[in-house]
Amino acid sequence: MTIKKTAILAAAAAIGLSGAALADSHGGNAHEDRALVILTSDSLQTQGMAMILSNAMQQQGTDLHILLCDAAGELAIQGYESAEAINTPPSNPAGQVKPEGILGMLMGNGASVDVCAIYLPNSDHEEGDLREGVGVAAPGPMAEMMRDPAIPVYSF
Repeated sequence: MTIKKTAILAAAAAIGLSGAALADSHGGNAHEDRALVILTSDSLQTQGMAMILSNAMQQQGTDLHILLCDAAGELAIQGYESAEAINTPPSNPAGQVKPEGILGMLMGNGASVDVCAIYLPNSDHEEGDLREGVGVAAPGPMAEMMRDPAIPVYSF
């Protein structure tokens, strides 16, 4: 084997190893893309924009976890309906949407959704009132997600 071929093979091996190291530093999968969205606002527009942006992230391949706290916890209640719909941007053909409708769509596409651990004890609702598939967040695992530098946290 010539020195040139040896150098090329060594470079290729180094690139492969650095790619493996990069994948390991990002949870073992270089294509893994996760995000945590924390929504607390009672503002219809803020809730709507959080859901619209979450939808865009999910469409771009992000594995979403959504945490609903305080007034936004109402979105997790089975049968809840916002008082009115919000108008979407002109580039979105949906026209008018409700945050809880987008939340249901996100869940149907694989997003995991929890209410804050203190939401139910401080509301008039019980766990049985939650939409199917909505859980109650445990502080420990939620804190792990928030501390993980590979998982961006977006708060609304």
